[in-house]
Amino acid sequence: MRTSDLHISSFTPLIAPADLKARVPVSAGSLQTVTGARTVIEAILKKRDTRMLAIVGPCSIHDRAAALDYAERLSRVRHEVEDAVFVVMRVYFEKPRTRLGWRGLILDPDMDGSYDIQTGLSRARSIMSEITAMGLPVGSEMLDPIVPQYIDDLVSWASIGARTTESQTHREMASGLSMPVGYKNGTDGSIETAVNALSSSLSPHSFIGIDQGGRTCVVSTTGNPAGHAILRGGRNGPNYHEEDVEEACERMVAAGIEPAVVIDCSHGNSRKDHTRQHKVLRSVVRQRLEGRREIAGFMLESNINPGFQEISTDPAHLQYGVSITDACIGWEETAELLRWVRQQLKTGMQL
Repeated sequence: MRTSDLHISSFTPLIAPADLKARVPVSAGSLQTVTGARTVIEAILKKRDTRMLAIVGPCSIHDRAAALDYAERLSRVRHEVEDAVFVVMRVYFEKPRTRLGWRGLILDPDMDGSYDIQTGLSRARSIMSEITAMGLPVGSEMLDPIVPQYIDDLVSWASIGARTTESQTHREMASGLSMPVGYKNGTDGSIETAVNALSSSLSPHSFIGIDQGGRTCVVSTTGNPAGHAILRGGRNGPNYHEEDVEEACERMVAAGIEPAVVIDCSHGNSRKDHTRQHKVLRSVVRQRLEGRREIAGFMLESNINPGFQEISTDPAHLQYGVSITDACIGWEETAELLRWVRQQLKTGMQL
């Protein structure tokens, strides 16, 4: 009588990380982009670089053509603002779900429930490779603890989401990631959750994972010294105001952590209304100009066209450049806001 795998319908072998990386290698240009951006981001977090970090891009990537179109636009504006703002494109391929829904390009690249994960991994890696080859660094949420082995060499900044910041598995994973990591406050708005995750991930850990050959093994980490908190609001409302930032910094200091905060202008901070993101950003920049250097940067959910759309039964009928997850601001507003931030920071620096 069987007592295991009673609810498993199948096992499908997956390509080893090393083999996928051989198929989609890191070009010399991408390598320079990734390593250079990691150094800059850490310098911003440690206040050695006076610029602000901007994590900007779609809530999720579902269309390669639109992602590359957006990246080309963002890359051009990045050069305009780089003396005051360091831009990283938000390239999210995994989506956590409170209940059910599309789980992202890696898990379901065809958006039809077929879960062709091998294709999803390859497509995601190819998109990241093409964007970083433009000289534009990318940031992504690390959700499934196995996925980083397939894409982490192309990622300059990573986040641990509000639903997983409290997870020991994700804290252990983050302690071994090769790039700076941001930890979001919990869905209830708790800053303590993010601070605890920061503290845990600073330390070495040992856990079960896979190596580049796809073999199950014990993974031992050194701890990740380049972490920060992300304030994204919660069920009780926004937490980007002065008193919220002050509390977050005080909690980090009490935990023996150098305070560094990135403000997510979307999610709970915008009350899930994309048209309010600019209001959050204006407050964030004002606080920074008033001397709150612990605010290292901000996040914007942005796409080519504003709003969102439901996933169609025929993906070919989707509107181009419109989010299929959270509603985003459009490209014109995005470019205008980035230029405005640069202007404000440069003016403030001269006062």
